[in-house]
Amino acid sequence: MAWYVYILRCQDDSLYTGVCTDLERRVQEHNQCNKKGARYTRARRPVKMVYQEDCENRSEACKREAAIKKLQRKQKLLLINAQ
Repeated sequence: MAWYVYILRCQDDSLYTGVCTDLERRVQEHNQCNKKGARYTRARRPVKMVYQEDCENRSEACKREAAIKKLQRKQKLLLINAQ
């Protein structure tokens, strides 16, 4: 099973980072589902996928997510623009 790290741009221009196995489904959950979407993105809809990265497994995806979350916004924007 493929795992992904992704970054969403929210309506208020903030960035949200997460992991999943199905990118399309996850974006839909963030935009439409109050039970499965993240609490952070519920008040900042709609969200748009601006970055995605393939990972070998869940462990690697979670490690990469943690590393991205530690980056400053400027560094995240450089990562997004480099893709």
